[in-house]
Amino acid sequence: MNAATYHFDRGLIFVAFALLGLGLVMVGSASISMAASKFDQPLFYFNRQLIFAIIGLCLAWAVVKVRLSVWREMAPILLLIGVILLILVLIPGIGREVNGSRRWLSLGPVNVQVAELIKLFSIIYVADYLQRHHGQLQGSFFKVFGPLILLAVAAVLLLLQPDMGSVVVILSTVLAMMFLGGARLDVFIALIISLGGAFAALIWFAPYRMQRLQSFMDPWADPFGSGFQLTQALIAFGRGDWLGVGLGSSMQKLFYLPEAHTDFLYSILAEELGLLGAMSVLLLFLVFIWRALSIGRAAELSGQVFGSQIAYGIGIWLGLQACVNMGVNMGVLPTKGLTLPLMSYGGSSLVLVCVAIALLFRVDLETRFPEKAAVRIKR
Repeated sequence: MNAATYHFDRGLIFVAFALLGLGLVMVGSASISMAASKFDQPLFYFNRQLIFAIIGLCLAWAVVKVRLSVWREMAPILLLIGVILLILVLIPGIGREVNGSRRWLSLGPVNVQVAELIKLFSIIYVADYLQRHHGQLQGSFFKVFGPLILLAVAAVLLLLQPDMGSVVVILSTVLAMMFLGGARLDVFIALIISLGGAFAALIWFAPYRMQRLQSFMDPWADPFGSGFQLTQALIAFGRGDWLGVGLGSSMQKLFYLPEAHTDFLYSILAEELGLLGAMSVLLLFLVFIWRALSIGRAAELSGQVFGSQIAYGIGIWLGLQACVNMGVNMGVLPTKGLTLPLMSYGGSSLVLVCVAIALLFRVDLETRFPEKAAVRIKR
């Protein structure tokens, strides 16, 4: 049996295409006014997102045919490439600055957000590390810190952009993978406490982060200043009621809610499709997480440590990022610039998520058909 005749996990493929399709519709709806105003093309953002979706699906079809052993061999190189790209982003004239953050590399008409690459590369690197040191984490305090050295370098570079949201997602995902991979509980707790203290210090000593936290605690204290974005998002949720005001009928997307088609797409969805639409998206992500973790568990039971950790990492990463984005939109988490996977506008995010889901399918394939896995690893 080859990839062309492989029967994909129906639940996972349904959820992925449902989120992707709904995301395309909502990007078109949320961005239509801004696109008409800036480019005189109402479907400008929709057309670009559609192109990125097609590119992502094509890459996903190619990735699903690549053996996991190939990713294992490339794991350290991929992370090193990611760190080099993070350095290039910070160099004036090479990295592109938008809204005070330098996070993009310009490749002609396309801007690549390197943080999205690092998220996936970190998961692959840690999965490879856990495969090579399988069964050794319980007996060694220092084995847990091995993969964190390069990741710490990447985290510092991300903070210089600055992009604390991506750092939180990456380190949280890696810690969860280490715990599932057998890390000692005392080491795991110590790492959580240490990182929690480090993040608290980063917030305390950065005035703009502290201002974000204060505006999150009481956005109505300054509804036309620091709390503007969150108050407008909450108004969108309030207007949506049970069934929404109707697709395309949002008022908040008419230049009231900044970043309506990117970070705050979920608010526009809640306004237009109501509580029913918002809960449907939440349910789809819960099903996605369940399927990803189920694939990981099946791989673990079959003895495929690398594949299981890839599945766990992707499920945790995308699930956590979705929860953070929706939490920010609903005002239960401080504002962070994280996209809603498969839905928010952004080419880098969409393409990389498609590739990540293709890796999930590959893990499932090699779990069901072990003969598809390569047996030789060069390292």
